[in-house]
Amino acid sequence: MNPVLQGYAAAILEHAGADALSGLAGDLEAIEQLVNANATLRAALTDTTVRGPARRAVMLDLLEGKVSEPARRLAAFACSVVRAPDVPAAVTWVAARVRHAAEGQEYVETPLSLLQSRQRVGGYATAIDEDLSPAELESLEDDLFRFSRIVASTPALRAALVDRDLAVEARQGLVSQLLEGKVQPSTAALVRYVVAGGRSRDIVGTLDWLVEQTAQARGWRIARVRSAAPIEDAQRTTLSDSLTGLAGAPVELQVIIDEALLSGAVIQIGDLQVDASARGRIDALREHLMPGGWDDKGFHTGAVRVSGTTQTKGAG
Repeated sequence: MNPVLQGYAAAILEHAGADALSGLAGDLEAIEQLVNANATLRAALTDTTVRGPARRAVMLDLLEGKVSEPARRLAAFACSVVRAPDVPAAVTWVAARVRHAAEGQEYVETPLSLLQSRQRVGGYATAIDEDLSPAELESLEDDLFRFSRIVASTPALRAALVDRDLAVEARQGLVSQLLEGKVQPSTAALVRYVVAGGRSRDIVGTLDWLVEQTAQARGWRIARVRSAAPIEDAQRTTLSDSLTGLAGAPVELQVIIDEALLSGAVIQIGDLQVDASARGRIDALREHLMPGGWDDKGFHTGAVRVSGTTQTKGAG
């Protein structure tokens, strides 16, 4: 099943509460029967010329006041996120997923590829984002960024969170110990799901990806700035304004100090990277002058001239 729908369903089920699962399952089974029995509705939902947002709008309008809000949201999202011909199967999958949860059956997120795992986590995040105000989204983004940096810079913590021999529940418990009471509940819930629904060794990458997704949810782009020295507020404003024109949307700077750059900064927005650091210029100059590169001891590994002949360094 579509990984985005998997994540979205996980979020809806988690926040619905155990007491509401039986009613939620009944609502979704009724929706499944409606889609399968009503030929006109089924034709509209499987029409390949109708885009996902339009299919979602149809279901939201049709179900308003007739089923619980979580069931309405989940069914409408299922109709929008899959290909049109797959809508009936998606609705059936959702109904079965909720019924199994209502019956207490354990559900384990199956391993997926890196991209699909991020998409699954993104589906969970989408369900959370829908309930947050702009200010709460900004707080979520900041919390995710700070926790990502903490994990990236703390080897012992990172090793524990990526340890696949450690039970998922134990790793989620560690996240709860670190975050609960310090961040908003939605942040802690999302990071716990990163542990369960994402790829363990991609936890930092997934958190950074979520930061970008959250920024986009509130109409912003993220510029990751590695700077050799702290950037003053006036410089931040000037840089942000300049990058806004380049990105075509408001840009938020996330600055990491990296003294190895010597001076200047490296700026990345999505797939675009600008290296204005001294280290970048030195590396570019070295590559231009000595195309063979350097070995791990700092010596040039290209051809050298010895006694009138040309040899490759390290050759016999």
